[in-house]
Amino acid sequence: MTRRTARGAMRAEVAESWQRSAAAGVTSDAPEAPVTIEESDLRSLREAHPLARVFPLLDDVLGQAVRDCDAVMAIGDAAGQLLWVCGAPSTLRKAESIGFVEGSNWDERIAGTNAPGLALATGRSATITRAEHFRASVQPWSCAATPIHDPATSELLGVLDVTGGDQVVVPQTLAMVRAAARMAEAELARDQLSTRQAAPRTSGIGLMLESLGRSEALLTVDDGRGRLSTLRLSPRHSELAMLLASAPAGLTGDELAVLLYEDDGGSSTLRAELNRLRGLLGEELLASRPYRLTASVSGDWIATEALLAAGDLRGAMRSYRGPVLPRSTAPGVVRLREGLESSLRHALLRSREADLMSAWTRSAWGRDDYDMWVAQQAVVPTTSPMRALVDGQVTRLDRELG
Repeated sequence: MTRRTARGAMRAEVAESWQRSAAAGVTSDAPEAPVTIEESDLRSLREAHPLARVFPLLDDVLGQAVRDCDAVMAIGDAAGQLLWVCGAPSTLRKAESIGFVEGSNWDERIAGTNAPGLALATGRSATITRAEHFRASVQPWSCAATPIHDPATSELLGVLDVTGGDQVVVPQTLAMVRAAARMAEAELARDQLSTRQAAPRTSGIGLMLESLGRSEALLTVDDGRGRLSTLRLSPRHSELAMLLASAPAGLTGDELAVLLYEDDGGSSTLRAELNRLRGLLGEELLASRPYRLTASVSGDWIATEALLAAGDLRGAMRSYRGPVLPRSTAPGVVRLREGLESSLRHALLRSREADLMSAWTRSAWGRDDYDMWVAQQAVVPTTSPMRALVDGQVTRLDRELG
């Protein structure tokens, strides 16, 4: 990647990050990143996070190296909140001056342009050196970061970062950070495989459909003998599978056509698509008259609905990875998507839980939710470091919405 030239040119991805930071209300003179996890909550969040499983590995392969070169290693979650920060005591004390501490939030819309925030925003490895940081207080530092994904689902789990002096942005450092992240993903994959092999075998075939935040659903088939296979469905097959999963008693061809197509017709096309889907799943899994899935079916959106119905809003928010098949225009899918989003959103608005509202407004689907920002404004104390961000977003939306 090219950096600033002698004439002061800025890399395009850095310029875009600065624009996102400014639009979110970050000020360049803010001295510290805000702490969004209270110390009392940090331990439980760490223990529940999937990266807790690989933290010892990361500390072993990368932690000592960063201590030796007066840098710090940080592991953050998918929202940019730092769960672990490791380094020599003297370096950790210096990092405290910019708020680079456990529990702080380095999402670029909260802390301004930085490597872990940029890596989370783009889904790619990133380096930020000195003056490329949006906030002046961070400009003595440089950082290199890379995302970490769930090896089974590709879900973004968090970010691995090394922050220190100019030595951090040499190519070898980023290569080392990437290698450590890939080792962590390999360890997670081995752990998942061991868990599956150790699970008691059951009779009967099971289907697990993942559609939250995905334009193409993932369908995992458990053959009932401990063997799992995962298929990435086409957009149309994703819609069909989801509609059938939501109707255990089955649907007639006419009912399915109404739920699938925005206009009349399409019956012959529907039959062809169902035949293709049956070819993928197997004759025994997709029955007709009415059309139905014959296996035990679970879905990530169904799990979120169940948590919400049980009153576990925090659990529902953790499980909600985004709108159901967000690009689908199938009427039945739109109804399911809007129903779940509306239920979750209204529960949040009533909750008065500032951290959960913040998770919503930090997301791609909630960043322009005016009512949610106003609800946050009503519960975030004026002394909170988050208050400036919330006030800035309400002002921005007031201006944009007229």
